[in-house]
Amino acid sequence: MATLTAGIARDDALALLKAHNADPFHITHGETVEGVIRYFARDIDPENEEFWGTVGLLHDLDWEEHADDPANHTVYAKALLEEAGGTPELIRAIQSHASSVNPGLPAPELAMEKVLYATDELTGLIGAAVKMRPSKSVMDFSVKSLKKKFKDKSFAAGCSRDVIRQGAEMLGWELNELFDRTIKAMQSFAPDKDAFSAA
Repeated sequence: MATLTAGIARDDALALLKAHNADPFHITHGETVEGVIRYFARDIDPENEEFWGTVGLLHDLDWEEHADDPANHTVYAKALLEEAGGTPELIRAIQSHASSVNPGLPAPELAMEKVLYATDELTGLIGAAVKMRPSKSVMDFSVKSLKKKFKDKSFAAGCSRDVIRQGAEMLGWELNELFDRTIKAMQSFAPDKDAFSAA
């Protein structure tokens, strides 16, 4: 696979995210998605783990400041990323996850873009489900439990089941495989993080 360069170091990416997001919820969500897609990168595209991680961390860079304009989510981020030194491939990858609400944005093509598309909403659903558990831990969370919450459309209604399904299809995975691998990804990097309450 081709080597991908983000143009922004990890510390600078985190500082950029914090500069445009005051709510700890959004910082933690960025870090959670970063951890999840880094996990997938190590299996699918290990040479580009840093790029994958930066995309995950910054994927919702403009969300807090422009939540009232979801159709242009990631459009506002483009100028911020360019100013910070972000490469065209970084911007493209970030924008691809918002293509479900804005057909003018690039659709996911790279494996990394498909993983981001599939897991972004799913990490939120898992985080909300784990929060309801007595243990408040992802370590004892199962695919069976996730499937129940996925079928309950009133639970974490803001997490789009359609996007999750589309993401699994893009990757050529059954939903159960996506669920299992994403849970394992979340278990891999923050086993003590209570409920991923801000995911």
